[in-house]
Amino acid sequence: MKKRVIILITCLLFALLAAGCGGKKEETNAAGLADGIYTVDVDTGSNMFHVNEAMHGKGTLTVANGEMTVHITLASKSIVNAFYGTSEEAQADGAKLIEPTVDQVTYDDGITDEAYGFDFPVPAIGEPFDVSIIGTHGNWYTHPMTVTNPVKTE
Repeated sequence: MKKRVIILITCLLFALLAAGCGGKKEETNAAGLADGIYTVDVDTGSNMFHVNEAMHGKGTLTVANGEMTVHITLASKSIVNAFYGTSEEAQADGAKLIEPTVDQVTYDDGITDEAYGFDFPVPAIGEPFDVSIIGTHGNWYTHPMTVTNPVKTE
């Protein structure tokens, strides 16, 4: 009887392992992140260009087919366009500017407001990359952005 129970348990374990291996393969990227939505810390290295205080320094990282994009909500609507790269590259002919989204924010005191948000490609977690912004005064500025500490939200 004991031998049958051991054989039955062994067969069940093999069946469970085989079932786990036959699922959909998840895409991963160089950071080892599977496709999905993550909350991340975002550092822009700037007081002028920073994540809205209502977001507590966080952005939303989307990983799809191994590619990463971070969405950040800014403090206002004073930054009107952005660019992935340097300000010199942003001003070159044919440069693809990143258009803002209009994001709703709710502050800790319950007040709601609208602010611009932007989606930036993320080449790597924990490594700075250049993004450039242009405000209502028409001047381009380059800032190093770093995305860290991804926590899956799904």
